[in-house]
Amino acid sequence: MSYLTRGGLALLAALALPAWAATPGTLYKDPNCGCCGAWNEHMKKGGFALETRADANMSALKDRYRVPADLRSCHTAVVGGYVFEGHVPSDLVARVLKEKPKIAGLAVPGMPPGSPGMESPTHQPYKVIAFDRDGRRQVYASR
Repeated sequence: MSYLTRGGLALLAALALPAWAATPGTLYKDPNCGCCGAWNEHMKKGGFALETRADANMSALKDRYRVPADLRSCHTAVVGGYVFEGHVPSDLVARVLKEKPKIAGLAVPGMPPGSPGMESPTHQPYKVIAFDRDGRRQVYASR
């Protein structure tokens, strides 16, 4: 006999984490960068727990993950087999992990003010770019 009431089961279902929340990930960052930690905090608030690894040779890492040179930023995360370059919003990371599009990853080139981890009183509109392993790209979202 179960000790959970119908209401108790509904509560457990409401507290259940989405499938993507259990997806392991790694954040690679330059050991001297501060905004990378701020982006990681944004990701934690979005339900992600990323292992952080400092890497003094970020260019080689970005080459290995085939991040196009013009889409690069200060840090690179790998989650669920996808690459997330720069200040990508956590809700878009979750969307990619849920929908599983045929892309290599998402990138927010540069470090736009107002993007996650780059909070500021001014917001610069920016594009989140989807890219594939063959170098094709398209705008995935505008923020």
